[in-house]
Amino acid sequence: MPAGSTPEVVLITGASSGIGRETALAYARRGASLVLAARSPEALEDTARHCEAAGSGPVEPVPVDIADREQVESLVRRTTDQFGRVDVAILDAAQTAFGRFDDIEPDVFDAVIATNVTGTANTVRALLPVFGEQHDGHLVILSSVLGDAAVPWQAPYIMSKFALSALIRVLRQEEPAPGLRVHGIHPGPVDTPLYPRSPNSTGRQPRVPLPALDPATVARRIVAATERDRHSDDSVGPGNSAMVTLYRLLPRVFDRVIGRALEAAGLFGPSRRPRTGTPSPAPTTPPPPAPGEARVPGPGTAARPA
Repeated sequence: MPAGSTPEVVLITGASSGIGRETALAYARRGASLVLAARSPEALEDTARHCEAAGSGPVEPVPVDIADREQVESLVRRTTDQFGRVDVAILDAAQTAFGRFDDIEPDVFDAVIATNVTGTANTVRALLPVFGEQHDGHLVILSSVLGDAAVPWQAPYIMSKFALSALIRVLRQEEPAPGLRVHGIHPGPVDTPLYPRSPNSTGRQPRVPLPALDPATVARRIVAATERDRHSDDSVGPGNSAMVTLYRLLPRVFDRVIGRALEAAGLFGPSRRPRTGTPSPAPTTPPPPAPGEARVPGPGTAARPA
C-alpha cells in the first residue's frame, strides 16, 4: 500500500489456518483493515491477535459457516457497516475428504460441496452488489491445480475445484460488477493442517505429497495478484504446468500413472483407523516464526490439498 493512502479493507474466508491465515498476516503487515471469517471462533481470535501484532488496522474476527447464505449476507453487511467498503475479498474456505468415490459417506461428500462450491457462490453473490456500487475491487478465488487436473481419492474436493475454476471464468465473461478484477489462484500441494482433520476412508494417513508449498508463498502470490489492475490467474507450484499438460495431452497415460505417482510422492503414510464425520474447524495454530527463524513442523502439521 503506498505511503499516505487509505488502508485497504480486506475480507478473508478460511482465515483461521493455512493460506487464509498467512494471507491475513500478509495484509496485516501492509496496515490493512481486516474482516476474518471461518467456523472456529478460537482460531479466528488467535489469527486476529497475530494480525494486530503485525501492524494491521482494525480486525474483525467473524465466525461464519459460508454454506449458510444468511450468515454470509450478514458477514458482508457487517463489513460494509464497519468499514464502508470492501477493497479485496479472498475466498479460501475449503474442506476435503479422502477415499474412493464410493467409499466417502454421502453426508461428508455433500458437506465438502456445500462449503467449497455453495459457500463460495454465496460469498460471491453477497459481494457483487458491493463491488458494483464501488465500481472497483478485487475478488480472489482459491481454486487448485486439482481444478485443472483430476486425481483419485478426493472426488468431492476435485469436483469442487473444477467448479471454482469455471466460476472464475464465468465471472470474467459476464462482468457482473464494473471495475471488478477477478483473480484465480491455483496452488499445488500446500503444507497446512487440513489433512489430519479431514474424513478419511482409505485406511492410511493422508499427508502432503512432495514438493509442498509453504502457505506464506501462496499468500504472497495472492497479494501480488491484487496489486494488478486486471484479471489474473496464477498457478503456484513447480510441478503444476507439467501435470496439467500431461493430463490434457495424454489423458490415458495420465490416468494410468497418476495413482502410483501420488503414492511415490508420499500422499499416504502408515495405516490408520478410518476417520468419519464432517471435517472439523481449524484448531488454534501456533504463532508464525519470527523473521529469520526456521519453521519446525510440529505434531499434526500436514497439508492443504492442492
